[in-house]
Amino acid sequence: MVTDPEKAKRVSDSLRNRLSKEGFKRIYSTFLSETAQSEDLMFRFASYVFASEKNIEEDLSNSEVWGVRKAAQITRRESHRMKAFVRFKLTKDQLYYAIIEPDCDVLPLIENHFSSRYADQRWLIYDAKRKYGIYYDLKKVSTVELQFSSEHNSDKFLAEICDQEEAFFQNLWVQYFTHVNIESRKNTRLHLRHMPKRYWKNLTEKVAKIKK
Repeated sequence: MVTDPEKAKRVSDSLRNRLSKEGFKRIYSTFLSETAQSEDLMFRFASYVFASEKNIEEDLSNSEVWGVRKAAQITRRESHRMKAFVRFKLTKDQLYYAIIEPDCDVLPLIENHFSSRYADQRWLIYDAKRKYGIYYDLKKVSTVELQFSSEHNSDKFLAEICDQEEAFFQNLWVQYFTHVNIESRKNTRLHLRHMPKRYWKNLTEKVAKIKK
């Protein structure tokens, strides 16, 4: 991969000129996907772009084009899931925080969504798998590095850092999900497809069941 900053920028600008806006975004999404050999795939894709006189984005018969598209789809799907799966908790100093463990590095893709939707409150979304987070201070989003306790879902940990009313609101959230779940219409297979078990340990409505 290109390591010289100036050369990297020239390559990036050249790719941007040869691809559509969406095609250029797919390269970045491929990098964030962290799939096996993603950097090699990006290199081969870029080589194909520069070797061709026409736009190659729709040449799905080419393995590099198809590979970049698949990797980008994986990242996009994971970012959509995280927008739905983030569960904030309120700390004693009035900071809303959430812990996620996505398959892809999606924090750069979801920060605009949350800074727009929750513009009136301070929040932190922490990626426990990659050991970094994004923090919104009511003005801008910053990248932060910190360590969360491995017991972040334990009753003791939550009691130490959370606002005194947080347990009450979490219980309301759990009751809401319990009551909207119609047992006669339950489809476990579909439910797991939309909400895989690997995410459950950071979902308030699921953690309550796990602890029982």
